[in-house]
Parts: sequence; structure tokens; C-alpha cells
Amino acid sequence: MARANNRTGRMPSGHSAGGSRLAARDLRLAYDKRVVVDGLSIDVPDGGFTIVVGPNACGKSTLLKALSRTLKPASGQVLLDGEPIDSYRSKAVARQLAMLPQSPIAPEAITVRDLVGRGRYPHQHLLQQWSHEDELAVADALSSTGCADLSERYVAELSGGQRQRVWIAMILAQQTDLLLLDEPTTFLDIAHQYEVLELCARLHSDGRTLVAVLHDLNQAARYASNLVVMKEGRIVASGLPGDILTADLVESVFGLPCVIIPDPVTGTPMVVPRAAPHP
Repeated sequence: MARANNRTGRMPSGHSAGGSRLAARDLRLAYDKRVVVDGLSIDVPDGGFTIVVGPNACGKSTLLKALSRTLKPASGQVLLDGEPIDSYRSKAVARQLAMLPQSPIAPEAITVRDLVGRGRYPHQHLLQQWSHEDELAVADALSSTGCADLSERYVAELSGGQRQRVWIAMILAQQTDLLLLDEPTTFLDIAHQYEVLELCARLHSDGRTLVAVLHDLNQAARYASNLVVMKEGRIVASGLPGDILTADLVESVFGLPCVIIPDPVTGTPMVVPRAAPHP
């Protein structure tokens, strides 16, 4: 069902030309005078799990910041439901799109339940600060992420994997269909990395649209329904991992000679570096 425009009450004019709720056209992104992304366009597939990969400093996180409206483009525009995202009020965006930045920091001495409850802010107003609907949304977010038994603990006491699940619970409490996650596995050990990615896969299976930035190519190839490969501020390939991930692409983008074999568990592409010659 189409949603009324949160600013005017009118129905949105439609999705972007590519048919997706979230899209970008001819983005130029810069920090002061340093241009990071130039001329980039993207359509985020509805209901997909889009994973963005690329070398360090290629513009992955910068793109995610623009898509979430935390970075204003120098030129070009981001479209949400066919409308320029900067034409919406902040709360209206937050009711449709949730962003988890890199390494978020929780306030001191805050419990898990209170942190997850902060995800309800976009749905509150002066006359209604907290409601039964808010309580249900927080309980559902805690349950969906396996954090219900942690609800009364302090966030500072949790392991890295637990904390990351709690942060994801917070953005789930926003009850949006669009979730953006910037390097959600950074600083986690390998078991907790896969724990977080399995949670993302379940959210994708439930019908949400996810966009995540990852560094690990094999994890990206295993979980992505749409893989986006960036280099020097541009998208050089996008599509199903099995269709686009080749040894030539990996060497061209990452400078890594390799072979691509099927993952023995999932059958998705698996990057195996070639052995370096020894003297």
C-alpha cells in the first residue's frame, strides 16, 4: 500500500525511475574540497540485501551517509519514494529509513531496553511521549534480535556481538522497511560476525530492504542478493554475486590475484588468494 506524503499528506509521486524506494542520481559527495564520490547513480532493490564492497577510501561509507541523509551531496540527489530525500522532515525520513553508523557509542549507564527504546523517537510527539505501541515495538525488536534476556542489563557490560545485536534492535524499533548498516561486523570476532550477518539475513527473509557496507568479500558474496563493487568513488559492477564476482574483477579492484571457487557450504562465489611466489 502506498503511503501518504509525511510532509503534505499527499501520496508520493512514485518510485524512482529504476523502480526502487531508495535511489540516487548523479551524486557528487565531498568533504570540504576533497571529492570522494562523483557521478554515482544507484537503485537499491526493494526487498533485497544489497552489500557494498570495495577498497579502503573508495567511498562506501560516504555513499551510505548520503543515502541516509547524514551527508548532503555537493550535487545530484537521493530519492526516497520518488521524492528528493532532503525535502522530507527529519522525523519523516526516520519513520521510513533507519541507519546504523560505524561504531556507535551508547550513553553511559543505559540499559538495553532504554537504548532500544530510543528507536521509537520518530514516532513520538509532544502530546504522546510513550505509548503501548512503543512498548510492543521495543519488545518485538528485542525478541527478533535475541536480546530479550538482555533487556535489563547495561549496554557497557555486553560483549561486542551482543552490543551489535542491541544496536540492530534499536533501529528495528523504528519499524522501518529500509535498514542501512555501515560496517556492522567491524571489530567483531569471526563467530560474532556471522551471528550479525545471519540476523541480517533473517531480516531480509522477512521482507525488509537492507544495505550494508562490508570488507570481507566472501561474507558479502554469501549473504548479498545484490552485490555492489566500488572503486575510486564509482560503481564498477553490481548484480548477483555469482554473475559479477570474477578473478579479473577482484584483481582489478583490490589488486589481489585470486581464483574463484564455489563456497562448499552455500555454492556462492568464494575468493581464494593465489599464493605469493617465494624466493
